[in-house]
This record gives sequence, structure tokens and C-alpha cells, in this order.
Amino acid sequence: MTQTEPNTISAAEEAALANVTFADFALHPDIQKAIDAQGYTQPTPIQAKAIPVVLTGVDVMGAAQTGTGKTAGFSLPILNRLMPLATENTSPARHPVRALILTPTRELADQVAANVHTYAKFTPLRSTVVYGGVDINPQIQALRRGVELVIATPGRLLDHVQQKSINLGQVQVLVLDEADRMLDMGFLPDLQRIINLLPKTRQNLLFSATFSPEIQKLARSFMVAPTLIEVARRNATSENIKQVIFALDSEEDKRMAVCHLIQSKALSQVIVFSNTKLGTARLAIYLEKQGVSSTAIHGDKTQAERTKSLEAFKAGEVTVLVATDVAARGLDIADLPCVINYDLPTTPEDYVHRIGRTGRAGAKGTAYSFVVKRDERALKDIEKLVDKAFVREELEGFVPGVRAPREERGRREGRGGSRSDSGSEGRSEGRTEGRTYEGRSDRRPTRTGDEAAPARERRPARDTSYQGARFNDNAPIHRDAEYERLRAKLAQTRVKDSLFNQPYQESKEDKAAAEAAASGQPGAGNNKPKNKTAAPVAFLLGGNPRN
Repeated sequence: MTQTEPNTISAAEEAALANVTFADFALHPDIQKAIDAQGYTQPTPIQAKAIPVVLTGVDVMGAAQTGTGKTAGFSLPILNRLMPLATENTSPARHPVRALILTPTRELADQVAANVHTYAKFTPLRSTVVYGGVDINPQIQALRRGVELVIATPGRLLDHVQQKSINLGQVQVLVLDEADRMLDMGFLPDLQRIINLLPKTRQNLLFSATFSPEIQKLARSFMVAPTLIEVARRNATSENIKQVIFALDSEEDKRMAVCHLIQSKALSQVIVFSNTKLGTARLAIYLEKQGVSSTAIHGDKTQAERTKSLEAFKAGEVTVLVATDVAARGLDIADLPCVINYDLPTTPEDYVHRIGRTGRAGAKGTAYSFVVKRDERALKDIEKLVDKAFVREELEGFVPGVRAPREERGRREGRGGSRSDSGSEGRSEGRTEGRTYEGRSDRRPTRTGDEAAPARERRPARDTSYQGARFNDNAPIHRDAEYERLRAKLAQTRVKDSLFNQPYQESKEDKAAAEAAASGQPGAGNNKPKNKTAAPVAFLLGGNPRN
């Protein structure tokens, strides 16, 4: 395929889209009916720009942050394109896979599938979602009944390809949703395999919050003259999000600081991001012990556990959801007021994804980030990406260079809590809730004036008096009855071994019998030589070897 640089929408075209309504798109009546049932009249900026372009059938690269409504921006025109092929016939052969939507995580796949189902509920079109972490058999049954739209994660889709439960030979539209995250998660080889399984003639749609060089390289590998659609400057953060950076002295201050921040500001419905699965679990446990209702989601949890935690958070049963980047992808939580970066992300693009959880659909939000000295380079990379310089602020009680009183640190953290939850994953975590400084007793007597302390007797580090008797070759050997019994048994064993290992010595009786047999004397046959192993075996059995 001949590749060209992406085309952008002109300023005049953008102005024309300013007052567009869903009715202006002339979508199929059944699809418009579903839109009206949801109460939607005015499309979001990404929807207003993307839907008309996608309807033309060209390849599209969309730069849109999470929460801007991009799912409807590609799912509505896809459904409209497939409506001429829709049928009430129940035969699976009449419902081949015609559209494939790939997402990086299970949560995002579920979210997209729910939206597609909502928009297609008045149409005969079928859809299903497939991802790992759950039983594959129900997915196989759904695919074999026939579906036009499949929403999938790359790994599980390839599992179905291997089991021949899905046929991708009639796919007309391919969508990569949050493509940048899929590359971050190492799905590039899987994506390349999937793309090679698809028909050469198809429409390709790629949506991403950030356009890194890797994303642009991926787009050039399979897209034809894609049209670039942006609702904001690429890699930019929303103006509705207030970004606050708290400078801290060290990693050990983070847990106390996040707990203090949540309690002092009475925050609710908060997502706290940690870089590691173990750190995520430990932080949730710590917050629970401090009286902050919390739950954690990360990659090691099953899909059922993650769903349960997420539902509890959405229902308001817990205040804080502690999550890793991977687990938080695709979370659809309305009116989320705040996110906290407990750890700064390892890549600047993840910062954009994280804070995009709040300030969605025009709402206001706040993103707090904790920064220690080692995070300065990562913070500069983030500032460069979003083209914004952050002002470091001070959190009350955690001013850099000013340590809290020893008693206060002991009350907050407890003994053994100085190790970090991130990075080295402190090994003393199990003791963090132990004895505090306030409850600690000092048993050493105090002295006043010039009273001298009594001289202390110097003792060796350990008593080595037994070493001579234990390791000295000249030390006497104490023999008792048990020792003599074992010694006799060893001697008997050696005798047995010698009987088997040495050549058998022919007895006089056997020698005489052999000579008689050779001379042909009568009765010689009754005096056959004994079995050469008979004597040793008889001895081992306790009998007389010559009997």
C-alpha cells in the first residue's frame, strides 16, 4: 500500500461542525432511535468531527483523550455501515464478523461492548465481547451463533483464531482503540498477526490519547492516507483538570501524605495510582487500617475480583480505588472528582491517561501527584509532553526539609513503616502497624548530674567454649553401648559385602564331586557341586553356609 502523511481537518470545516446535531448525520432510523432513547442531541467535539469522516469509509487517526465520547465517534458510523447487511435470519452463516474492535484491557472492552449494544438494540445486528481471565467456552458459543461486531483484547482473539472459533475473512472495519496503551502493554506482535489475518481491503480506524513516534510508525504500516482528527492539541491535558504537584522529602512520606490528603480534604470517589501490583495491594491495606475505606485492582486479580471491587467503588461502598495503570484502563466512572498519582508513571503518556479519569465530559476535576527527588526527571518529561510547567506546592505537615515531630511520625506510621511501597517493595511491610513511638517504653535508667555509669563487663559475642570438643581431632571419643552396637553392625555389613565381591572359594566336597563326575564313577551324579551363590545367601539368611 502507498502511505501518505495524515490529512487534517481545516479551520473552515471545524467551524461548520460547531452547531452540528446527531440528526444532521442522517444515520439509519433504528440507530437514531437508540440515540434519542439515550437523550443525546448534541455530539461531543470528537463525535462531531469523527462521525462524518468515518461515514465516508476512509482511514482515520483520532487524537482524543479518555472521556471525550470517542466510542460513539466510531461505533455509530460502523453500525450505520453494516445496516444494509443486517438480517433477521438466525443462521450463523448470515451473521459473519464484519467489524473488529480491539482494546487493551478487559474493562475497556466491556465498556465499548456496552455502548455498542446500546446503540444497536433496535437493529438486528449482533455483537459480543471476548477477553481473557474468564471461561472461553461461552465466548465460543456466542461466536458460533454468528455476530457482526466483535470487541476483543488481542490475546484472547488469537486464542479463538487458534481454536478456529472465529473467522476474520469478511472483516470490513478494524478499530484500534487506545492504541498507544496496547503498544505500551507489548501487544505489537499480536496486532501485527491479527492485521495479517484480515482482508487487504478494509477501513482502518485508530484512536489514541497520545501520538508517540511508535504510534505513527504503526499507523504507517497498515493505514492508507489516514485523516487526522483532533479535538485538542496532541498529548495535551484537559483544561478542566486542576493539576497539583506536592513535593515530599522521601518515599516513606508518601503513605502518610496520601492518607492525610484524603482525610483532611474529605475526598471521596478517589482513584490512587501506583506503579506496582504489590504496592497497590499494600497501600489499600494501609488505608483501610487508617480508617479510609479502600479496595485495590491490579493485573493479578481475577476478572470477578476486579469487577466486584469496581462495582463497590461505583456504588460508593468504598472511598478509594487503588489501581495500576493497566487495571485502570477503560474504567467508565462518571463524575470522578479526583485522582492521585501516588507514584509518578514510568512514561509521560501514562500521566495523560491517568488524569484523564477525572474532568470528563466538561466536568471539573483535580489531579494530585506526589514527587520526591528521584522523580524530578520524570516530572520534566511530563512537563515537556504536555507543554506545561508545574508549580511544586507544599502539603501541610509534609513540607520538604521540615520533619514532623518524632511522636507524630510514630503515631502516623508505626514501627517499621519507613520502607517504600513502590520501587523496592519494603520487606518489613508486615510490621508497619506494630508498636508506635508513643507506646514504646524505655527501660534504661536515667542519670542526673555527673554520675558515672558503672563499668560493663566485656563479653565475647558468643560462647565458643564447645568448639574445641566439637571440632578438635584429639578430643576423646565417648563410647557407649549404642556406639558399640552400631560398630558391630557396620562390621557385619562389611563381611557381607566381601562375600559378594570376592571370588567364590570352592569347598572340598564340591571339588571331590567334580573329580568323581569327571572320572565316570557310579553315583557321581548325586554329588553335584553346590550353587556358587548358595553359601553367601545362606550366610546372609543366618544359616550354616555348608549345610
